[in-house]
Amino acid sequence: MKELSKLNPYIYRYKWHLLGGTLFVLLSSLFAIIPAQIVRYAFDLLGETIEVYRLHADFEAQGELYERFATTVLLYGSIIIGLALLRGVVLFFQRQTIIVMSRHIEYDLKNDIYLHYQSLPLSFYRKNNTGDLMARISEDVSHVRMYLGPAIMYSINTIGTFVLVIAYMLTINVKLTFFALLPLPVLSVSIYYVNNIINQRSTALQKSLSSLTTFVQESFSGIRVVKAFTREKDLSSKFLFEANTYKGRALDLVKVEALFFPLIVALIGLSTVLTVYVGGLEIMAGRITAGNIAEFIIYVNMLTWPVTSVGWVTSIIQRAAASQARINEFLDTPNHIVSVENQPATDIQGRIYFNDVSFVYPESGIEALQNISFEISPGETLAILGTTGSGKSTIANLISRMYEPTKGVIHIDEKPIEVYNVQSLRAQIAYVPQDVFLFSDSLRENVTFGMSEGSVSEAQVIQAVSDADLYQNILDFPRGLDTELGERGITLSGGQKQRLSIARAIVRNPKILVLDDCLSAVDTKTENKILNNMQRIMKGRTAIIISHRVSSAQLADKIIVLDDGKIVEEGKHEQLLQSNGIYKELYEKQLETEVKVS
Repeated sequence: MKELSKLNPYIYRYKWHLLGGTLFVLLSSLFAIIPAQIVRYAFDLLGETIEVYRLHADFEAQGELYERFATTVLLYGSIIIGLALLRGVVLFFQRQTIIVMSRHIEYDLKNDIYLHYQSLPLSFYRKNNTGDLMARISEDVSHVRMYLGPAIMYSINTIGTFVLVIAYMLTINVKLTFFALLPLPVLSVSIYYVNNIINQRSTALQKSLSSLTTFVQESFSGIRVVKAFTREKDLSSKFLFEANTYKGRALDLVKVEALFFPLIVALIGLSTVLTVYVGGLEIMAGRITAGNIAEFIIYVNMLTWPVTSVGWVTSIIQRAAASQARINEFLDTPNHIVSVENQPATDIQGRIYFNDVSFVYPESGIEALQNISFEISPGETLAILGTTGSGKSTIANLISRMYEPTKGVIHIDEKPIEVYNVQSLRAQIAYVPQDVFLFSDSLRENVTFGMSEGSVSEAQVIQAVSDADLYQNILDFPRGLDTELGERGITLSGGQKQRLSIARAIVRNPKILVLDDCLSAVDTKTENKILNNMQRIMKGRTAIIISHRVSSAQLADKIIVLDDGKIVEEGKHEQLLQSNGIYKELYEKQLETEVKVS
């Protein structure tokens, strides 16, 4: 219960639901006991009245006895029906309190997990896969909800029913109580073990379903590659293997489930047989009446579900504890990238200063940057060039404070980056990544993503997509800016995705603009057109152009060249060409390639 104790604040938040539900559960148990006593009175009345009725055969009093008997039986029947209806109402309110409480806590818990996910740094997402994150916020939370709802409700019902029913049975006849309850512990233990097997096989089945679903999803997402390499038959064979694995595990689960209800019925039947047999001996001894046997049979059936639920509830609690442990693992993951307490939002000018900055990725141990130092004044443009893996994108992540530097200091304006409000800082930085992510929404919503509703006019949106050289493409779409994109923007080409991402950054009107190799998927002609537009856009704001193309770097006021996480060259375009270093080598190779293509 240590892991589940983390849920106590949520339970306390909805304590009145729990207290009300407990009251309704106990009332439900009470309203179930009373009809059994009425049935006893009715049985005893029936036995006594029949004898008297027969003794008055051929007398007028026989008719009067019949009327009284019929009226009494009708009264007893009406009371039983009334109590059943009343118990139904109580059961309704029982579920409307405890089950509703579990749904409220499920809602709060999912929100808290999602909010915590959003606060965690990129290093967390590099260590954990998306499927696991989704499983903890969906499957694991569902298991926890079962503990908060059904498990708590049936636990209270079990305790309440046991105390009330067994206490009353003992007041009637201890011997009959002992034999009537004898098979029930066996039933509970048997169900516990059977239920554990069911849970194990259900988990295996769920994993198999997950594997099957993942396989199908990947097949359909990569259908172009599948068709291009004519791998349809091969994938069909793999799908058949996954489907057969799933079918086999499903059949294993069904075999165990087939034992569940026969086991319950057999042990309940044994309890009933013992009740009738021992009860008959006790009647012959004159210690109880026939009505007591009928009453005990009702009590045994009343205790069947509570006893059955002991194993089921125990299994639910075990699964919930395991799931809550997984949830706690992520909820207890600290976020080291936080704002200084009560730090207000601050407008920045755009000066960026790296002082002897080094960075090692915590999840992999790879050293991405070594002793990097540079400065950009407000309104200047810096170009960062280098080969793949040289640390270009790492600098972009450090500027937007997605990571903290391992060593050294980063200043924005005249202050260390740590003193700024994180949300305020990122709101004033527009980042265009190479690997563009688009949402399954309209073009307009993707361009204005991150902007508050009504803060961007139609003219600003059109201007942004025009500057990104995307407007003419949008005019060709039947619905223009309202065109719905497919998953991850699959309806657009690679170049269109990148240009849409640039438009998304432009429309924010940021103080700092970071372009991370965002023109890699466009041709040289389109690149030149966008760069000419960017010259106007970058005026008055600090810009960082990360690229492997020298043509993009020519716009910059300063250029740095990275190699293996170190700055190997620094200066302006003309200066670097004269230095006969890596920059000139890149320039000549790319110029030669462009000449061959043309």
